[in-house]
Amino acid sequence: MASQEPALTSQKSKKSSEEPETTPQEPVPTTPLIPSAKYSNRVVLKTILERSDGGVGLAGARLVIGGWVKSSNELRNDPPSMQPEDNDGVAESPGHKEFSCMEILQTRVPLFRSIAKIFGASGNFPVRARLQQASSKPPAASTPSPPPIVKLLVNDGSCVASLHVTIEFSDDFPIRPLPIGTCVLAEGVLNQLPAQAKHSIEFKVEKFLHIGTVEDDKYLLSKKRLPLESLRDYSHFRPRTTTMASVMRIRSALAFATHSFFQDNGFLSMEVPIMTTTDGEGCSAKFRVTTLSGKEVEKGKPKITDDTEGVRLEVVKGAIKEKNNLIQQLQRSDSNKEALFIAEQDLLKTNQLLAQLEEKEKLRLETLKKASKANVPEDFFSQHTYLTVSGVLHLESYACSLGNVYSFGPRFRADRKGTAKQVAEMWAVEAEMAFSELEDAMNCAEDYFKFLCKWVLENCSADMKFVSKRIDKTRINLLEAMKSSSYERITYGEAVNILKKVADRKFETQPEWDNGLTSQHLSYLVDEIYKKPVIIYNFPKEFKPFYVRLNEDGKTVAAFDMIIPRGGTLITGSQKEERFNLLNERINGLGLARDQYEWYLDLRRHGTVKHSGFTLGFDLMVLFATGIPDVREAIPFPRSSGKVNN
Repeated sequence: MASQEPALTSQKSKKSSEEPETTPQEPVPTTPLIPSAKYSNRVVLKTILERSDGGVGLAGARLVIGGWVKSSNELRNDPPSMQPEDNDGVAESPGHKEFSCMEILQTRVPLFRSIAKIFGASGNFPVRARLQQASSKPPAASTPSPPPIVKLLVNDGSCVASLHVTIEFSDDFPIRPLPIGTCVLAEGVLNQLPAQAKHSIEFKVEKFLHIGTVEDDKYLLSKKRLPLESLRDYSHFRPRTTTMASVMRIRSALAFATHSFFQDNGFLSMEVPIMTTTDGEGCSAKFRVTTLSGKEVEKGKPKITDDTEGVRLEVVKGAIKEKNNLIQQLQRSDSNKEALFIAEQDLLKTNQLLAQLEEKEKLRLETLKKASKANVPEDFFSQHTYLTVSGVLHLESYACSLGNVYSFGPRFRADRKGTAKQVAEMWAVEAEMAFSELEDAMNCAEDYFKFLCKWVLENCSADMKFVSKRIDKTRINLLEAMKSSSYERITYGEAVNILKKVADRKFETQPEWDNGLTSQHLSYLVDEIYKKPVIIYNFPKEFKPFYVRLNEDGKTVAAFDMIIPRGGTLITGSQKEERFNLLNERINGLGLARDQYEWYLDLRRHGTVKHSGFTLGFDLMVLFATGIPDVREAIPFPRSSGKVNN
């Protein structure tokens, strides 16, 4: 090294003579190779393990890591065993190499000694004395046992891979073993491992900062691998499994992608109410929100029963109006007195029914008033309130003021028939666009879905490789196809006619206009006929909610469903009915509680505008992206009938 210094010095002098002198500059701060987490002093393992070199370039770096033990193996390096002794109690040792084979035989075999004398061999046998002298030496002190080495795989949830961790136990590290699930926070050094080793780097622990112990005999994940359905009862531990951790990272990426897509395309994020008095679809099974017990609810109800139960005032008033118009037409024609008489009698009965309903309503209000004075506890809300089924109607309020808006949140259905694709609480992405029609909504939905598929492939590559290995080996190819395919668009009528012509497949329900399309029909369309996503639009009005815009034919409405291969219906959308009269007739015709929708009709009374939108089942998107078989594995804390564990 000393011989090199002058050369380096002379080279530096030469360089300085050739270059102009410069003023010394402030040292440029450098970014550390492994930045710590912003709100912690530990290094996130993803920044090490997902480098292109697997972390080898960071060998020698000192850092702090934290995570949970995924596997543990303790190795004991036993000292070299003592050499076996012979019958004379002399241990074979390196010192024996100075004796020849002949000398050994002379000391051990009497007959051989006699033969040796005949041939002139010396009879003094000094070697025997030497051997006896060697055997009389005290045994060497035993080599102390080296400390055991524990090898761990530690994962902090940031990625699929785990870090190989080595601990040499001593008085400084007295705590062992470290069973699966133990939380460790440790300081140490990264070392590169030989090329033939299973891992490219290891983390050698020098100091423990924290150890979160585990009751090994009680910890669920200490046992053999459990099926996913068994883990549903322990949803607080599920994310510690590699499969659930990957699914949740993909779910997080899809949520981020959702906000990125809409924000980049000029949408505003709006939160819609979770508790509402409005049925967003008009005929849904809802969860009621109340602070009263069951007995208190019954005590506060007015006890009214008669033959008008289930008939609404608004419907009867509408019928009276129609009957009056009919009577006026018959009176003008004066050609069918019998029909006029029947119509007048029918009107008389309808007026009598209206009187009964008005009396019933008056009695109901009086009963409620008396109940409030009889120490019946008041509910928190003055009206019946429910967990929202859909936020579409409320989202329209902001679309009709701010333009393009979207919402991302939970939706609830009190349906006891839990399926692999439907549970009580599911998240939805809802978008609404002012000044747009049905085709605009279909275009936006298609772009959004393609964006999600592309985002997962580009930003979750390690997790998707794990998904392909453990869950569905074709899932990556399927997502690639979704992001690049052209989507087929057909009307509902065209879909029915195409399916009617299928001769090589027997459907459980024959495709007919009035029957609706089953999941079997839809699967055949996308998986067998088109082999790509299909958007079906212009459905019969009976199959869609009351707020969907009626088409010119009077039979269909401007609604669409996006069906994807091996995923079924993922997105539903529609153009909303902006015409007050038609929407009003639809509400009355279905017998909906008009008082729930007065605010919704106001949007048509004051500054109406054409608008359209769509809803994506977010949990179903996670299901599709991962290939996981049941939606309950795509939800952090699934809620279904009879199952609320925490």
